[in-house]
Amino acid sequence: MTRVLRFGRKAALNGQAKSLVVFLHGYGADGSDLLSLADVLGPHLPDTAFVAPDAPERVAGAPFGHQWFGIPRFDGSTLAEMEAGVQRSAEDLDAFLDQRLTYEKLAPQALALVGFSQGAMMSLHVAPRRKVAMAAVVAISGRLMVPERLAAETLVRPPVLVMHGDADPVVDFAEMERACDGLVAAGFETYGHVMKGTGHGIAQDGLSQALAFLKHTLPR
Repeated sequence: MTRVLRFGRKAALNGQAKSLVVFLHGYGADGSDLLSLADVLGPHLPDTAFVAPDAPERVAGAPFGHQWFGIPRFDGSTLAEMEAGVQRSAEDLDAFLDQRLTYEKLAPQALALVGFSQGAMMSLHVAPRRKVAMAAVVAISGRLMVPERLAAETLVRPPVLVMHGDADPVVDFAEMERACDGLVAAGFETYGHVMKGTGHGIAQDGLSQALAFLKHTLPR
């Protein structure tokens, strides 16, 4: 049985949504951490509703933080436990996306995922394994999980924008090249943007690139 994800939502400025952007936050944060981006993107995407769920698990010792899966170097879990956590949260997220599309009365092709850090990892893991391709994926400062399984497990290939700060001290900048290489090898239409001088965050130029990508890929 999948877990129910709590979430925040901001409605489309034009009323009835024609597309949906789902923000996936990073380790130790929650949905509100990214939902504020809707205030920046919304005026440029007035037909788009924005949703940001909380990851299903609490971070140990951080009462207000959430995680999509445990991280061995932080909590002492094993790689096998981490992979099991990824799979369980992927099932939760997959069900959540279906529920939100039904609520908004939208087809899967009207959906885009925008993930940061651990949320980017979940975006890159879930999107290729859905039955119907979504409009787009924006993966920021993350990495591609189990890249050796991607080609064999891919069902659909939405276009992907991968972005990373070249001064990231949390997720190595080299993960951007590894992710892009893995996606291209698996047949994905892949775009990349380096946020120069940026640490583990989203720079203004990165936000502008994400907006342009969403405007290009989401239905109008």
